[in-house]
Amino acid sequence: MGSIKCNWADNSGGKLPLLVSFWGNEDGVSRRRGLKVMREKFKNSWVEFNDFARKALEMGRSDPRKVIFAVKMGLALSLTSLLIFWKGSYQDFAQYSIWAILTVIVMFEFSIGATFIKGFNRGLGTLCAGILAFCFAELSVVAGKFEEVVIVISIFLTGFCASYLKLYPTMKPYEYGFQVFVLTYCILMVAGNRTREYSQAVLTRLVLIAAGAGVTLVVNICIFPIWAGESLHKLVVKNFKDLATSLEGCVNGYLKCVEYERIPSKILTYQAADDSLYNCYRSVVQSTSEEDTLLGFATWEPPHGPYRHNYPWENFVKVSGAVKHCAFTVMALHGCILSEIQAPADRRHVFSNELQKVGSEGAKVLRELGSKLEKMEKLSPGDILKNVHEAAEQLQQKIDHKSYVLVNSEGWEIGGRPMELDLEDLINAAEDENMKLGSKSLSEAVLEVRSVSVGTALCYDAKNTLRTWPSNVSANGGSMVKGDEFKTYESASALYLAKFTSLLIEFVARLGNVLSSFEELSLKANFKDPPIINMPPEPCKGVATWVV
Repeated sequence: MGSIKCNWADNSGGKLPLLVSFWGNEDGVSRRRGLKVMREKFKNSWVEFNDFARKALEMGRSDPRKVIFAVKMGLALSLTSLLIFWKGSYQDFAQYSIWAILTVIVMFEFSIGATFIKGFNRGLGTLCAGILAFCFAELSVVAGKFEEVVIVISIFLTGFCASYLKLYPTMKPYEYGFQVFVLTYCILMVAGNRTREYSQAVLTRLVLIAAGAGVTLVVNICIFPIWAGESLHKLVVKNFKDLATSLEGCVNGYLKCVEYERIPSKILTYQAADDSLYNCYRSVVQSTSEEDTLLGFATWEPPHGPYRHNYPWENFVKVSGAVKHCAFTVMALHGCILSEIQAPADRRHVFSNELQKVGSEGAKVLRELGSKLEKMEKLSPGDILKNVHEAAEQLQQKIDHKSYVLVNSEGWEIGGRPMELDLEDLINAAEDENMKLGSKSLSEAVLEVRSVSVGTALCYDAKNTLRTWPSNVSANGGSMVKGDEFKTYESASALYLAKFTSLLIEFVARLGNVLSSFEELSLKANFKDPPIINMPPEPCKGVATWVV
């Protein structure tokens, strides 16, 4: 190709040097662009890998049971694989030892109950398939030249019957057993036809599957066992705590006039979002499928720890169902905060003390029940709902006394309006509980002289962004709508306060179902009695003590 000096001289006549021309033409530009794209892809891949590694490490730290499960899985596979390298072992066992390894892979589940279910299904399916394969194998041998025809027909009948029966509703827990049954039967019939040793093939595979199942059960039960019943217990306790947090957050957020400048799209589509208040009650409502799965696993587990034989796991799900019944009310309370129609702050503060007390007492009851369930203790003597019921009664009395705040009083006609009433008299009359309103609700005049209109009440969201409703009403009180439409907005905003208060009272009413379910569980599960607190005796009053 010549030296660089010659190439430079050849390109000196109005041309670029060789190196410059190589990177300056179209091919050079495309190469640089391709290298740049490759660098960006490699950089993005490296960032994604680091993010994946970080999340995987956090998952192991947050739940060490997952790391233990992975270690046990590797240990079980290692022990089973010794069948392959075991010198002096029977040739068929070493040749078909993959059946034992497949059994470990299929049976080894996260919890003990799930492992027992998989093991039962696999064992029952394999045993039934082995017996049926042995019978049809003898029949095919007797058929002579029609041996293959008998095998094909038997495979069709077996596949048809098993596939149809597993669709029966009560057979759903045994769906995996039917799959194992069909798979084992087909392999045994085909392999036995080739080796002409049906009985030996069936016996070898049964022994290997039993060996894999034995290794799985020993490793999974004896080394840091993970129980589905314990996970169900902790999940129900977590639902109590999450619901209490959501209830307090809803009440506090509503009284502080916390509003969203724009509702996140994830909340609208019921997906996981950054809002902790939303995620708490969402986890409670969406725990049904996980509870049903854990319930199915827990019923297969042997007695362990404080969980005796025939433990009433169904009652745990029943208690959680009562908690979900309350969670639906909390979801509606949060919907009032997310609503486009908002009650003004001055009206909310009329019931602030009562609302705050009902929310705090309700959350206290939920946490108390969750703590008792976690410790597996019965309730202490006394009415645990006494304080929350008193708070709800006080809220209801305040609503009865201040009912004019929850309606549009301009249309509330009782009789003819008084001809002359002083403004101060109207305000004092509204505060006087013993005064009976005669011709028209005197509170109407109080509402008419409020400084800020209901439809233009100013509220601030979490980012202190000024918000008004309706949107076509300006912050300075100017309105772009007609009077009738504006009154409609006023009435709607007041009714949303009534909605929030009524939902909170409904939540208190639903707490009775939670308490009844918990008491039923405590009796059936034989929870321990609460500790007795010895109070010091009070000194007798009015009794003279003489000292001699």
